Amino acid sequence: MDVKINDILVMKKPHPCGANEMLVLRSGMDFRLRCTSCGREFLVPRKKIEKNIRKIKRETESQHI
Repeated sequence: MDVKINDILVMKKPHPCGANEMLVLRSGMDFRLRCTSCGREFLVPRKKIEKNIRKIKRETESQHI
């Protein structure tokens, strides 16, 4: 799965605060994520995150003329 830094992951299950969108701060064997609602940061194994992703929101890079 192609997950990059600064992507927003929409998860199947919500965080305890109620939000289901997480910002990717680091990717590798583990993901460091930040909840977009409460700001809490946590480290989760890649295997666990990849099976719980519903959608990846990515900002498209603007092209300069």
